[in-house]
Amino acid sequence: MRRPDWIKVRAPSGETFEKLQVLMRSKELHTVCEEAMCPNLGECWGSGTATFLMLGDVCTRTCAFCDIKHGKPGLLDWGEAERVAQAVKSMELKHAVITSVNRDERRDGGAPIFAMVIRRIREVLPGCSIEVLIPDFKGSTEALKIVMDARPEILNHNVETVPRLFKTVQPQDNYEWAAATLSNAKKLDPDVLTKSGIMLGLGETMDEVKQVMRDQRSWGVDILTIGQYLQPSKKHLTMERYYTMEEFAELKAFGMEIGFKWVESNPLVRSSYHAAEQVRALSVVHRKLYGNGG
Repeated sequence: MRRPDWIKVRAPSGETFEKLQVLMRSKELHTVCEEAMCPNLGECWGSGTATFLMLGDVCTRTCAFCDIKHGKPGLLDWGEAERVAQAVKSMELKHAVITSVNRDERRDGGAPIFAMVIRRIREVLPGCSIEVLIPDFKGSTEALKIVMDARPEILNHNVETVPRLFKTVQPQDNYEWAAATLSNAKKLDPDVLTKSGIMLGLGETMDEVKQVMRDQRSWGVDILTIGQYLQPSKKHLTMERYYTMEEFAELKAFGMEIGFKWVESNPLVRSSYHAAEQVRALSVVHRKLYGNGG
């Protein structure tokens, strides 16, 4: 399929990008920005936002859209939280997004390291807002509570697609686990913003997308991101079609109409796009920590 004119990705470059790339390697860290070949890497790094990949770089699940390695992971590295926090400080980030591979071999899914890094970033760089993009922890409230007790500004878990396509797109995932993760997060701490994302172009219908959006609102999700799926390689899930700018605008309008506090809907939108702005506009946790000027 020929890529439409409205999807143009500029290769990341420049002094800031090169400096941060060297920093990542020197601290033996991984970013989703690089691992998943995010189209917004240059823009986000330049504006003070980066997404760190924790719990190693090998995932226990085999999602058909994802470019991150999968297989049997190594032992958890408990020093990872400190290295991420120090990298956030060195980069002088305004907003840090912390995500991870799935660690299904652990009952807690690696949740304690999420909590450790939230608390450590607050110690070394007060004022930097924190978003965690977490696995579903197989719906475990106990694992989720470990993360929520550390009070990130945003708790994010991406639904990714519609229920009909779940087993094709992410065969080891479960729509009910996603529902439990997002709804329980809001019950555990209503002040923490909840967020989720959907990819378009995998064979879903507009009606199915809108129903997932209604579901997410019923779970208390505050912020929604909607972007176009772009096939990382020929080995990955085939893209069915490109959505138009008008369709993305329609979904944004629908999302605001049904009660989301913030909707990012654009072909190149990914989970952490404009996340710092979302925190400054909406986060009760951030205002309580740092005041209105934080």
